[in-house]
Amino acid sequence: MAIPLYYSFRNLWTRRLTTTLTIAGMALVVFVFAAILMLAEGLQKTHVETGSYDNAVIIRKASKSEVQSGVERGQASIVEVQPEIAMGPDSRRLVAKEIVVLINLPKRGTDKPSHVVIRGISETSLKMRPQVKIVEGRMPKSGSSEIMAGQSIAKRFKGGGIGEILRFGMRDWTVVGIFDAGNTGFSSEIWGDADQLMQAFRRPVYSSVILKLRDSSEFEKLKRRLESDPRLTVDVLRETKYYEEQSEMMAKFLRILGLSLTIIFSVGAVIGAMITMYAAVSNRVSEIGTLRSLGFQRRSILMAFLAESLLLGLIGGCVGLFFASFLQLFTVSTMNFQTFSELAFSFSLTLEIILQSMAFSLIMGLVGGVLPAFRAARMNIVEALRAS
Repeated sequence: MAIPLYYSFRNLWTRRLTTTLTIAGMALVVFVFAAILMLAEGLQKTHVETGSYDNAVIIRKASKSEVQSGVERGQASIVEVQPEIAMGPDSRRLVAKEIVVLINLPKRGTDKPSHVVIRGISETSLKMRPQVKIVEGRMPKSGSSEIMAGQSIAKRFKGGGIGEILRFGMRDWTVVGIFDAGNTGFSSEIWGDADQLMQAFRRPVYSSVILKLRDSSEFEKLKRRLESDPRLTVDVLRETKYYEEQSEMMAKFLRILGLSLTIIFSVGAVIGAMITMYAAVSNRVSEIGTLRSLGFQRRSILMAFLAESLLLGLIGGCVGLFFASFLQLFTVSTMNFQTFSELAFSFSLTLEIILQSMAFSLIMGLVGGVLPAFRAARMNIVEALRAS
């Protein structure tokens, strides 16, 4: 004979204060757990969406990022004539030789300096990145000291707005355009003419060569040919894979940090749930004796108390996720461990995070209720009735 589920609901409702406090504790833990996972997911999503599956990135062998890479002009010339490269509407090959360097810029309002990525682009760079749209101003003119800034840079850094002037590389650069790259890492970059930036920073080599494949299935053939060419010392990666690897270290750090904090907080939440359930057992000794005398088995008593504890966890998980979902409205920034530049991104809530958070909250409820539930189930009928 099973005890109806509404019995558990009723008993939680009669102890509204302790129930509310326990739920609040569990909700806080789930909020922290979900927030850290959303932070790591948002970071990885930003990096992955930065790249395109049809694009290939060629960097110096063993380099971890474009900042550390150097592709000589002769090697870049070999790469740009490969037959797998797509042709644009103007019958020009969709390949771009780019340079990536870091500079320090002060933030608006605080004057605190932070690293910012400067990307030297070619005329075809924008054609290979349809996610990048100019929303204000225009493209920098080739051969000039003009630049355009991502929206994140324009909002958060001094000198990044339209018409403003930035000084770096011993030269003044005028911001003539603002571009929107959506939820990608490009929004945290400044773009200018590659040749002019190479002169300004005295860089004799490119950082990378980006090319668009005419057929994405030809990537492996291109990769084998270039990496085995004795004239070249390069690695060939899909652009999506390249940017995914850029976020792995930081995302792993965030998940480890989040798990550590969550374990610490969850101990308090589990203890709170355990105290609540022990109090429930103590206050319902006679009730438990009556149920047993009516024919309810020990297993039914055990399951009833476990159901109450799991219900606490379920409600706490839902409340925590509800408040965590609002974090998607905020944009945060952090340092990219690979390039040491600042990257802006948003929290991202996925179905996987929801399921993981709910499972974690139910586990907290189960662990907090299992000992009190066993105590209630093992009570002697006669002693329980005498207590009344």
